[in-house]
Amino acid sequence: RYGIRKENIQQREHAKDELAHYAKRCVDIEYLFPMGWSELEGIANRTDYDLTQHSKFSGKTLDYFEEETKARIVPYVIEPSAGADRSALAFLVDAYHEEEVRGEKRVVLRFHPELAPVKIAVLPLLKKNDKIVETARRLCGALRRRWTSVYDDTAAIGKLYRRQDEVGTPFCVTVDVQTVGDEQSPPDGKVTVRDRDTMQQIRVPMEALEGAMAELMAGRWSELAPKFPMEGGMA
Repeated sequence: RYGIRKENIQQREHAKDELAHYAKRCVDIEYLFPMGWSELEGIANRTDYDLTQHSKFSGKTLDYFEEETKARIVPYVIEPSAGADRSALAFLVDAYHEEEVRGEKRVVLRFHPELAPVKIAVLPLLKKNDKIVETARRLCGALRRRWTSVYDDTAAIGKLYRRQDEVGTPFCVTVDVQTVGDEQSPPDGKVTVRDRDTMQQIRVPMEALEGAMAELMAGRWSELAPKFPMEGGMA
């Protein structure tokens, strides 16, 4: 669900000569890193070893009385052991992609939206246009109430898109001249929303933006795109 491909995950049961002295059975969940298969999580059946040993040295009874069978049972301990660092690395490795777009290398971190550190980047097409900048900052503030969002105007729009691709931001929202209007044309009140993975774009009215972003975060780009078509398509 969150982005790790099934072919990169496997379960490996420990051979008898690998088992710890307290374990009856142990299974590792492994991921295929660039350097080879490595453990993400281990699940061990420690039987009643822990409680039996504790009872032996403490003198306290740690069994359970089963009313129906009138038997005393020492519970088994099942121990899962996992580290956040290796799991985080696995998601990074699976998300990393390189591809060629218009003769240039594009680096993309294809994080699932729920895992992406930044969900939305709001970008002004022209940073010297006060109306565009003001509108972009206002939209970013509104979106930030619900999602981690950033504003960036430190480069041309193409470079801004590539920068967000590299850090794994799922969606970019661009405010342009059409959004705010100018002396030649009235504002259309719409912004461009760009998908990181496909580079496809749609044109969404600002009043519908929050609802549209909620749909996109849920993975409904294909359902939403026909409602908000845009000529040009990719960037």
